[in-house]
Amino acid sequence: MATENDLELGDGRTLHVYDTGPGDAGGRLAVFWHHGTPNIGTPPEPLFPASDRLGIRWVSYDRPGYGGSSPNPGRDVASAAADVSSIADALGIDQFAVMGHSGGGPHALACAALLPERLSGVVSVAGMAPFDADGLDWFAGMCDSGKASLRAAANGRAAKERYESEAEYDPQMFTPADHAALEGEWSWFISVVSPAMENGPGGLIDDDLAYVAPWRFDPAQVAAPVLFLHGEQDRIAPSSHSEWLARRCPSAELRLCQDDGHISVLSSGAAALGWLREHANQG
Repeated sequence: MATENDLELGDGRTLHVYDTGPGDAGGRLAVFWHHGTPNIGTPPEPLFPASDRLGIRWVSYDRPGYGGSSPNPGRDVASAAADVSSIADALGIDQFAVMGHSGGGPHALACAALLPERLSGVVSVAGMAPFDADGLDWFAGMCDSGKASLRAAANGRAAKERYESEAEYDPQMFTPADHAALEGEWSWFISVVSPAMENGPGGLIDDDLAYVAPWRFDPAQVAAPVLFLHGEQDRIAPSSHSEWLARRCPSAELRLCQDDGHISVLSSGAAALGWLREHANQG
């Protein structure tokens, strides 16, 4: 169970923060969870049994514009590092790891690149590469709705807002394995997607605009150990994105799951947490 609090920032914004660690959480590894699009920041409950076994404390937050966090107009991927640093400072956490799923992957990498002295390890699950990734056919392998959504974002805010005003749910974005996961252990996603959209698509729009804009850091800056975990059948963020990132990051390990899609790959999340704990112990 996570406690929830609002953190007031110096610029007047509020971040809604989640924390599973009690005040005496000494010896536990703090892992900042970076949620996908569109989600709120509740830590991933299906991974709680593994995190309890491994001694992991989840810390997370609603990204600006979602849930209880104030919008941050014009935010980019790199801005996540400053927000996470503020939360860590407020909670008295000096060292931590990060884990992101889907759109949370780039935000986790931002923390690793821009807060190198604080990071013990990074896990990016089903994440995306930069829009300007050299040599990567960025849209190849994406479902049609995903291509249309992100191409609208690339054409600017007005085009993206028009797209979202008419967009409908596309079940074809998920593989049969994804649908099985969403009907089973990862039905948890219902609890983080619905609240993310209660106040409209603002957070989602800001996310997608950030993904196709310059990230303001190079993944090659990530010096901490980083694990890229990706399903080879992913129709939302094709596995070629993690393959590109793994070639770019000097301390990367790539794990491709042959039969998994965008959601079902999280069945390997417990093993990824074990990897984070192992690398934190080595640090």
